Amino acid sequence: MLLFFAILPIIWLIVALSGLKMAAWKACPVALLLSLLASVMYFGMPIDYMASAVLEGTALACWPILLIITATIYTYHLSVYTGGMEIIKAMLTSVSSDYRVLILLIAFGFGGFLEGMAGFGTAVAIPASMLAGMGINPVSAVAVCLVANFVPSAYGSIGIPLVTLSGIMGTDSAQLATYVALQISFLGVFCPFLMVGIAGGGLQAIKDMVPVCIAAGLSYVMAQLVVSYYMGPELAGVAGALATMSAIIGAVKYFPPKDTSYVLQRELVPQVSQIQAFMAWLPFILIFILLLLTSKLVPTIYDSISQIRTSVLIYKGEGGAPYTFHWVATPGMVIFFATFVSGFIKRTPLGDMLVVLRKTMVSLRPTFITIISIIATAKVMGYSGMTTTIADHTVAATGLMYPAIAAFIGSVGGFITGSATSTCILLGKLQMDAALAIGAPLNTQIWIAAANATGACAGKLIAPQSIAIGVAAIGVSGKGSESQLLGMTMKVYLPFIMLLGLMVYFGTSML
Repeated sequence: MLLFFAILPIIWLIVALSGLKMAAWKACPVALLLSLLASVMYFGMPIDYMASAVLEGTALACWPILLIITATIYTYHLSVYTGGMEIIKAMLTSVSSDYRVLILLIAFGFGGFLEGMAGFGTAVAIPASMLAGMGINPVSAVAVCLVANFVPSAYGSIGIPLVTLSGIMGTDSAQLATYVALQISFLGVFCPFLMVGIAGGGLQAIKDMVPVCIAAGLSYVMAQLVVSYYMGPELAGVAGALATMSAIIGAVKYFPPKDTSYVLQRELVPQVSQIQAFMAWLPFILIFILLLLTSKLVPTIYDSISQIRTSVLIYKGEGGAPYTFHWVATPGMVIFFATFVSGFIKRTPLGDMLVVLRKTMVSLRPTFITIISIIATAKVMGYSGMTTTIADHTVAATGLMYPAIAAFIGSVGGFITGSATSTCILLGKLQMDAALAIGAPLNTQIWIAAANATGACAGKLIAPQSIAIGVAAIGVSGKGSESQLLGMTMKVYLPFIMLLGLMVYFGTSML
């Protein structure tokens, strides 16, 4: 009976989003309400503890997640307002007029770059907006960005998910990152094929794109693997993205797709000068530089700005730890700063920039509701023991077969939170304890922990939070697009999670 009430919020989200076709901003508050009732009535959580769990979830949702989402979408909107995005589109479309190539270049390459630098929804929001603005079907644009995000999202913003997980386990982050890269590699190679098939409407679209897809997939996973092994997780996602963008451009040069039915119809774009190109890319260049300078890779700066923080004990129950607000050392603040600086350099009036910011925040109201609700639900489920109950029953039912479902457990966390980082925090210790319970040696423990992160990547494909970010970026929140996207991504999630389970299980015998 406890298991039923533990999974009730998850069951509700699946039914509401896929069966009832409810908007995520309406369904997620109901899931929160169900988790509140279950935590108090069936898991014995005191009401004041429950309230403080909700408050902590709200704090996490607002700072840094919603801060980063707002900052990145604002960057895009301001780039549109100043005309920079049109120049970027012109430059990208100059590589090829074939929208299948553009999807790989923007969603897989540029999106992976954004995930590696900022994370927290940027890799879905900005590329989906760009693709939709080029005339690609908006829902398909979000779907391909969600699929593309499978490969880099375990590394998140400068490796935060894996650095966090390795800290929880007390193990080497480079070994963990290498195992993640190995688990992702097989499916990662196929992601470009899936993206082209989704956007092009079937297998026919893949026919003359095979060389480009192979180049995109192999370059990404190989670069990610090499950097993970030699340097650790911090720059693995960025390296993979830069490698795949170079590979796509090279493959298109030598193996250009010939099917003209996928060519975008657009007006003749004027020649872009070097100064125009630089000014158009300036916000993203500044974001890259400032995120790099303020990351742990530059400890002198990072250690200094990390001191500007406030730690507050929000959750009052057992297991509660002070929640730290980093007021400067957080990607959202860096992105905002870079965007405003680039606006001033472009001589955009401050009043205009503030008007664009206000419109951005108004457009994101459904997203705010969705993300606050789902993160608060995750906190309540975690602190009350609901998440542990789900995992305990799974371990009891599987025994030594547990490695086969470790990725699925991670995907549950990814589905609930929409974040690889949050999943590592929520379920990292649980996965380690389960590995110890079955007598796994250290290498296998790390392998299973890696499955938690890769499973989270699969779970993000169908996460309400991820879907909400995507539909917010294309401006169709609450119009039934959430359920349509869930149906599309579920078809990818199911085979992915089954293949991950097999890879993790049989991989344990090879360590």
